[in-house]
Amino acid sequence: MSFAPALPLTGYAGWALLKRTMPAQSAAWAAQPVVRSDEAYFREKIGAVSTAEQLVADRRLLKVALGAFGLGDEINNRYFIRKVLEDGTLKTGALANKLADKTWAKFSAAFGFGDFSTPRTKLSDFPDKILAAHRTRGFEEAVGEQREEMRLALNAERELAELARKPSSATTKWYTILGDAPMRKVFETALGLPSGFGRLDIDQQLGVIRSKSQDQLGVADPSGFQDPAAMDKLVRRFLIRAEVAEGARLTGPAQTALTLLRGY
Repeated sequence: MSFAPALPLTGYAGWALLKRTMPAQSAAWAAQPVVRSDEAYFREKIGAVSTAEQLVADRRLLKVALGAFGLGDEINNRYFIRKVLEDGTLKTGALANKLADKTWAKFSAAFGFGDFSTPRTKLSDFPDKILAAHRTRGFEEAVGEQREEMRLALNAERELAELARKPSSATTKWYTILGDAPMRKVFETALGLPSGFGRLDIDQQLGVIRSKSQDQLGVADPSGFQDPAAMDKLVRRFLIRAEVAEGARLTGPAQTALTLLRGY
């Protein structure tokens, strides 16, 4: 039987409980026999892999490699995966650079098959980095199987913190957020953006999300999310609004309005 995280509460209260128990729960996920077996196999075998062809030919290695980037559902698309890896990311025309989902670029760059004469699989610390990411993503997926909004919050907390530390401009960071479907979902929900927001011109979307973030979160530059208080405010608003939206979906608008009125 696979491990299922304990998530008895919803909304921000559930988030607070998850954060308090996450070290123990994530350790329990990683201690599953199948996870330990897959990771031991990856650690033993990955150093001998020199090409993308060799990686995609070994399903157990590929499972861990994709899982580390949240791409596990793509495991059967071997030709596509090989092409992404062999093209690398340093060339402008590389396939990974053309894809809307920039996770593929991170995946390709991490292995380095198309960018360097010696791939990163030969580096001594490579297994540790991939396996750490595999545990993080794997636990997030387990959380998401029960509460997708919690998975989105965990992903945003991790990805946004990494993005905030980068030296790129605020505009570039906002475009990155708009181009990342999970992070975008968190911001759209937290800021109360309408369902038609994505149909606006991309430059208009940039102006709106920057303005709304400044007004509601006090953050005009994503670098500001290095501040834990700003990050917490974003996640809190996302989870509360997501919970309200789910309640409205289940009970109908009339009951939701009545519930809100009773709170005053």
